[in-house]
Amino acid sequence: MDRLAVYRRDLDGLQAAARLRSLAPRAGIDFASNDYLGLAQSERVRRAVASALQEGLPVGAAGSRLLRGNTDVQADFEAAAARFFGSEGALGFGGGYVANFAVITTLPQRGDLLLMDALSHASTHEGARAGRAQVATFRHGNVAHARDVITTWRRGGGTGSVWIAVESLYSMDGDVAPLDDLMALADQEGFLLVDEAHATGVFGPGGRGLAHHLEGRDNVLTLHTLGKALGGSGALVCGAHCLIDFLINRCRPFIFATAPSPLMAVAGREALAILQDEPWRREDLAGHVSAFGAEMARRLPQVPLSGSQIVPLIVGPNLQTMELAAAVQARGFDVRGIRPPTVPEGTSRLRVSLTLNASRADVVRLAEVLEELWPNM
Repeated sequence: MDRLAVYRRDLDGLQAAARLRSLAPRAGIDFASNDYLGLAQSERVRRAVASALQEGLPVGAAGSRLLRGNTDVQADFEAAAARFFGSEGALGFGGGYVANFAVITTLPQRGDLLLMDALSHASTHEGARAGRAQVATFRHGNVAHARDVITTWRRGGGTGSVWIAVESLYSMDGDVAPLDDLMALADQEGFLLVDEAHATGVFGPGGRGLAHHLEGRDNVLTLHTLGKALGGSGALVCGAHCLIDFLINRCRPFIFATAPSPLMAVAGREALAILQDEPWRREDLAGHVSAFGAEMARRLPQVPLSGSQIVPLIVGPNLQTMELAAAVQARGFDVRGIRPPTVPEGTSRLRVSLTLNASRADVVRLAEVLEELWPNM
């Protein structure tokens, strides 16, 4: 009996569709990571973590937060983060995926409606499958369609709260959600869940995110990851004290998981301080975005751009996408190809991620290389 046959057939199918993935080492100039502000290599963050270790802070929490895993540094960081982002409270998780999954499987109740943007992150979709609420999607960024979906649900007997789940800046498209219009809809119908993963540190006053002006409302919950622009690992859920307390008491991914490393709380707090002390980082990143946009508009005007630090260059077919990515990588630039199911069928793309790990000259040179290679796909 070949017990592995079903898995081999699946892998063979992925190979035939040019969708087989493998782990590759880091190589080339960074145009692939989410370390937008270069804080993963910040000397200040390194010193803060090293100092905490020297003072005796343990590497691991060694238990769940409700047992012995609740360290003072984590609690202090959550309080500082709530003040920074403007929410009543904050709660730490081991990563953005688990934080999103945790919120969606805990807060929307039976009889509620979870209404997701069609391009919401995989963690949102997985949370929807595992949660209690009814689930629906609306067309990407289309508030009118979201309203129509809610109206249809209400006419069908839906009486609970509506939880509208969106990303403020979409991870594979680089575009921005219409947050104010969504907030107006949420005020009428229920709650707004905003995943700020790719906006935290980059957008908003002092890097506080695109939803900063909505923080503090009792029907708004935001997620800020520590593993992207803040350069560390983990995530924070920010919202009303009542919702944070409910998560502490009812959220199984929080209750039954070992707490994040206390060192990540140290790194996260230092990263927030850097955002305030070193605004030049955000300014330099904005310069990268402008420079790349200008070069691409001049060299490949037929390729639409996002206007953010996440620039999807749609190729279409899987194989051509990966061949183009390999050619760009051979020139010394770490640009990755993105294929389904991460993106919809037929929209495979290069995802150019602009970070401070590349120089302005690198940004310009990448546009030159893309101009050389694009017609030869």
